[in-house]
Amino acid sequence: MKPTEPGVAAYIGRWRPSSVPPPAAAFARGVIGQVAPEGKERAKNLLWAAGKLADFGIGLGLDVVPEVLLHPSVAGRFTRCAPGLSPVARRTLRTNLRFIGRRVVPQLYPADLPLPRERAKEPYSPAEIAGYLALADAQPTTPRRMRAAGLVCLGAGAGLIRADLRAVRGSDVICRSGGVIVQVRGARPRAVPVLARYHGRLLAAARFAGAGPVTGGTDPGRRNITTPLIRSLSGGAGLPRLDTSRLRATWLAEVAQLLGLATFMHAAGITCSQRLGDLLAALDPADEATAVALLGATR
Repeated sequence: MKPTEPGVAAYIGRWRPSSVPPPAAAFARGVIGQVAPEGKERAKNLLWAAGKLADFGIGLGLDVVPEVLLHPSVAGRFTRCAPGLSPVARRTLRTNLRFIGRRVVPQLYPADLPLPRERAKEPYSPAEIAGYLALADAQPTTPRRMRAAGLVCLGAGAGLIRADLRAVRGSDVICRSGGVIVQVRGARPRAVPVLARYHGRLLAAARFAGAGPVTGGTDPGRRNITTPLIRSLSGGAGLPRLDTSRLRATWLAEVAQLLGLATFMHAAGITCSQRLGDLLAALDPADEATAVALLGATR
């Protein structure tokens, strides 16, 4: 650990605020001197965090030593339970106290193990989608042709996967609001506009299915309904195995392009989807007709 800059070290040595008792200030000066922060502003923030933590611990009768006060359980309880702090202040305190703890008592803060992150699947290219539709047309029977085409159209044209995909019946595909809509039922009911170039094939598959599921079977709860269809559409003409998650990614990518989502996020400087979700929570979605026009589903 590099030594503290002389000016910063002098600032730390003089730090005796009226907002915390002298023992808490002494504790803060001691631990922040070991941290060697860069700059007076950073030192001020770390001193305030350590001093407030020590004041909290003294009130509980804890020993004013780093091994006790900087223990993750004590620091965590402080950031959760200390009165009079805003949510932003609590998050900042937690970050600063973890920073201090990892440098002063590193044995109490083992390195975080990296967690697996599920990344978005790669969208299919237009040529690959055309290849799957050609394979659907080449199926040996009419039912198989209609179900295979319906599978591709519901995935790449409406972004449906898993239970939402299996449960769609022919009667759920509706010409409405100037476009074609899939009425999704189940846990997240919604009306999904279908991309325009899939209208003809999906409407034909829906008419063939009637009141039955578009992708076949009689019980949408069965998890292997689409397996034979996927198998029949995989590997032909050099195509990779069909993946419904990649079909959904294809729809997501095309709709994002239509909306100019990448341009908006770049202009706004947003890189975190959580922030985008927080913004959307305060907004209302447009009506169905607007959604049809906006999402490329106009007939």
